[in-house]
Order: sequence, then structure tokens, then C-alpha cells
Amino acid sequence: MNAFVQYSVLNVLFAVLVSPLFMSLIKKVKALAQGRKGPSLFQMYYNLWKLLKKEVIYSSNSSWIMRVTPYVNITVMAVAALFVPLILIPQPVYGIGNIILFLYLLSLAKFFMALSGLDAGSAFGGMGSSREMTISALIETITIVVFAALAFALKTTNLHEMFLQILESNMLFLNPVLILISISVFIVLIVETARVPVDNPETHLELTMIHEAMILEQSGKNLALMEWSHAIKQLLFMGILINILFPWGIAVALTQYSIVVSMLAFLVKASVLAVAVGLFESSCAKSRLFHLPSLFTIALFFSVITILIEVFA
Repeated sequence: MNAFVQYSVLNVLFAVLVSPLFMSLIKKVKALAQGRKGPSLFQMYYNLWKLLKKEVIYSSNSSWIMRVTPYVNITVMAVAALFVPLILIPQPVYGIGNIILFLYLLSLAKFFMALSGLDAGSAFGGMGSSREMTISALIETITIVVFAALAFALKTTNLHEMFLQILESNMLFLNPVLILISISVFIVLIVETARVPVDNPETHLELTMIHEAMILEQSGKNLALMEWSHAIKQLLFMGILINILFPWGIAVALTQYSIVVSMLAFLVKASVLAVAVGLFESSCAKSRLFHLPSLFTIALFFSVITILIEVFA
């Protein structure tokens, strides 16, 4: 079997299988920080299994958009998983790993999710889609600048080459601008995964929900696919941040021993990051919509500073 095909199977399966674990871990950390016991670490697996067995019900106002959106989202996230090496850094093939194409894929999934929120004819869905597009209009430009800063720092637009370069040259210590970029990537992670203070994925209050409003009309296996794709998206952004800050342990050779070690190393690193996300969420409150640009500006500031350093230093 071709080495890239093996990487594709391993990376996508790993992302699909472990992504729900970190959603549950973040909830567990938040619950413990609030003095509650919290759900089991396998709670999201139980929820997904339960939803997969339930009947799918569609709104009488809905069209084909609502029916295909869950499959579009999970397919897009599976393809996007090829762009972010989690357990193995392969040789770049056919443009896989290109950061621009990666961002377009995520935008495609977001576009269909917003359309499905409108398609059901629900007032809540329309409100959530409107808020999502408002936030996207602000954060998408900043996300492009953040990844442009990363490309300037590492002199490539391919994520695979970026992470291999960081791993081989130990650039975390030689190039401190990566720490500035990491702050921006962390903010993008919070925004893109609908986390506090931008959104609260656990709420169903009509005055605050954004992500939940868009998938409120989904049910059964369609809802399971939407939740699963959201978990994969979170894992991919976590993988980017981990590979920038702590790339050690990721495999560069396709051997059984290195893959097992890489899987264990990623689980440990991602668990630490999930705990950090949970503690961050517990330390702040949900912000008003008009206060969010202040948070986005921080990511933009560090990214622009990084680009200026790389261009003029």
C-alpha cells in the first residue's frame, strides 16, 4: 500500500475516533472547576451512539440542503484531517497540506451549516446563522492573517512542511515568534469551535446560542454527524496548535513502533491542551456579541507583529 494512502487512513481514522474524547474532557474539566462531578469521559461516544439509532425528522419547510449538510460537513472534516498531521508527518502529495485549501474546506462546511439553519424555517436557526456569518465576517480575515503569519515565519504554505521544519530544527526556541502565533491560533481555536467567551456549545438559551441554533432542527443520525464533525474540527485546530508548540513525539517514519508512540504522545498533549481550554472557559464569561471584536483584535495584533518581524527583521 502506498505510504500516503496509509497515512490518509491512519490520520483520518485517528481523528474520527478520538475527537469525541476531547469534547467530553473539556466538559469534565469545566464541571470540576465549577465544583460538579461532570460527565464521563466517554459521554459523547454514548450520545453519538444513541443519536445514530434515532429516527431523523425533517421540518416541513426544509429542502435538500438540510438533508445533505450533515454528510457534507463530516466529509469535509474527513478531508481536512488529511491536511493536519496528528500522528505522522508524510511527504506532501498533490497539494495536500496547503493551508489555503484547508481554510476553504472549513469555510465550505460552515457555509452549509449556516444554510441548513436557515433552511428549516426556524426563527432560532435564522438567528444562529445570522450571528455565525457576522462573526465569520470578522474572524475569517483574521484567521487568514494568522496563518499568513505562520507561513511567513516558516517560509511555506504547506502544513506538513511547516510541522516537519519545526520538528527537525527545534524552531520553538530559535524562533520565538511561534509563541506569538500560538496565542493567535489559540484564539482562533476558541472562536471556530464555538467556545466561551464567543459562544457556549452547551446552552439552548435563545439569546446566546449560535452554533446550537444552527443545528437545533437536526435530529437522529444527522445530528450525530453534525456533532461529530464539530468535534473533528476542534481536534484539527488543537493539532495545529500542538504541532506548533510541542511537535515532539509525532512520527516521521511509517513504522509500527513510531505510530504507537506518536498516538500516545498526541493523546497526552491533546489532553493537556483540552484541560487548558476547559480552564480558560471556566475563567471567563460569555461576552456580548459587540464585545467580541476586542478578542479578535488580540489575534490580529500578534499576527501582524509576527509578519512585521519576519519582513523587516
